[in-house]
Amino acid sequence: MTAREPVCHEEVCVTCSDEAVPVTVVRLLEDGMAEVDTGRGREEVSVALVEAAAGDTVLVHAKEAIAVVARVVAGEVTT
Repeated sequence: MTAREPVCHEEVCVTCSDEAVPVTVVRLLEDGMAEVDTGRGREEVSVALVEAAAGDTVLVHAKEAIAVVARVVAGEVTT
């Protein structure tokens, strides 16, 4: 390991120290943004990197959706 490489311990990155969290997309907004339900309230996050729709569960890290983990299609949840 060189001095330039970050050191990560116990699967937690030292550069950000937090994890992606699952949230539910409430509605899509303009400019690649979405309103999501965090379970504690609603927030706006970017969905520019994923193909999300209202009802989908996405993983969000640093206000950016990085993956769709469950999709609602015709009232049924798929993964």
